[in-house]
Amino acid sequence: MKSNIIKSIRITLVLTVILCVIYPVAISLAGKLSKGRGDGETIVVNGKVVGYANIGQSFTQPKYFWGRPSAVAYNAAGSAGSNKGPSNPDYLKDVASRIDTLLKYHQYLKRSDIPAEMVTASGSGLDPDISPAAAQIQIKRIADNRGLTVAQVTDLVAKHTEAPLLGLLGPAKVNVLKLNVALDELKK
Repeated sequence: MKSNIIKSIRITLVLTVILCVIYPVAISLAGKLSKGRGDGETIVVNGKVVGYANIGQSFTQPKYFWGRPSAVAYNAAGSAGSNKGPSNPDYLKDVASRIDTLLKYHQYLKRSDIPAEMVTASGSGLDPDISPAAAQIQIKRIADNRGLTVAQVTDLVAKHTEAPLLGLLGPAKVNVLKLNVALDELKK
């Protein structure tokens, strides 16, 4: 019995060193070597931080690209999904309202053209990216509201579309904040 207690203490000490010292130091070093030096990738315009690249923000004006809806009103302190199932009446009402809003501002679309991500919130409620398809459906609205050509806006979306990691991992995506900042700079 005494030998089991000594083994348990040794394992506890080894795991304490690994999990409470080595692992946190390794993660901290990895963060310091990443973009943003472990503090997140900030987007700066004219010397002012306008947001973080990895946290979604609310854009509701017709002249901007819209991101995914948020179940937490884009509150980074309360990241979460809605926990409402697909047959929940409140959830279905929210989705129907989002579809109606999209169709109001995109009268050239049919309901079947709307990507699901544009009317359903992400699990975190803070998704900063949309698919290229979600960006494509918004191009005409953006061009019309900004006095730009569809070709100009299409080119901007193409330049801001990130391919899957190594061409294989994950979907292609467009960061909404970066795209909107570039859109404002395009007008200058």
